[in-house]
Amino acid sequence: MKRNFIITAALLAGLAVILGAFGAHALKARLTTEQLQVFEVGVRYHFYHAFALMLTGILYKEFPNRQLVWAGNFFIAGIILFSGSLYLLSNVEGLRKLGMVTPIGGVCFIAGWLLLAMGCIKGGQNR
Repeated sequence: MKRNFIITAALLAGLAVILGAFGAHALKARLTTEQLQVFEVGVRYHFYHAFALMLTGILYKEFPNRQLVWAGNFFIAGIILFSGSLYLLSNVEGLRKLGMVTPIGGVCFIAGWLLLAMGCIKGGQNR
């Protein structure tokens, strides 16, 4: 599992770079300042949690347990739900109801961090 998380993290980090550049160049002329700020928050949290996923994959070698697997899965879900919803909200009119998904993604991020801590505390006890 650690290898999958590391590969996925690398791909997600690369995607964050692409989206950040796209926002800074292509979207700058199309979006309002407020919309661009929303997009940039999505990119920022996307990056943070791609690195968190990478860390989770690396830590799994030392602490192989279910909590770290769940942490990684929650980080991925958070990127999709939190950042993905912000990308769509900033670019597509009429999707205000999608804003209800953003906090669910935030909860996924929080769960990921808590599970990461629990997994490191627990160590390699339950493979």
